[in-house]
Amino acid sequence: MDSDDATPFGYDAFRRTCPSHTVLEMLASKWVYLTVCALRRGRLRNGELARKMEGITPKMLTQTLRVLERDGLVRREVYPVIPPRVEYELTGLGQNLAGLLSQIRSWAEEHAPDIKDARARASANHQDDMAVLP
Repeated sequence: MDSDDATPFGYDAFRRTCPSHTVLEMLASKWVYLTVCALRRGRLRNGELARKMEGITPKMLTQTLRVLERDGLVRREVYPVIPPRVEYELTGLGQNLAGLLSQIRSWAEEHAPDIKDARARASANHQDDMAVLP
């Protein structure tokens, strides 16, 4: 048995009904990923998160923060001031995850040129294949 096939915790993410499968589905969201990475350095307000993550809509940021809070990865603190002030920070579980996701982000940044080149080659090959068709 390959070590990747072992299920030491009694869960099997390859099974659709396994709870770990739903965790992977949640983690597959780029906004979940980027939000966790953004919060790794400490507390941020909603506006600070929105500015850090280009392209996220206010609705998507709110949904993402709710999912992360629901799943115990983010803690939301509301301050009783006017106007209301809300800050978000990672829980211990979220910090643990952030370490892993930061490694993936570093890999993506390091290898972005390689992937970009591979995509260009694949696109050129596809164009060549199309030119040969009658």
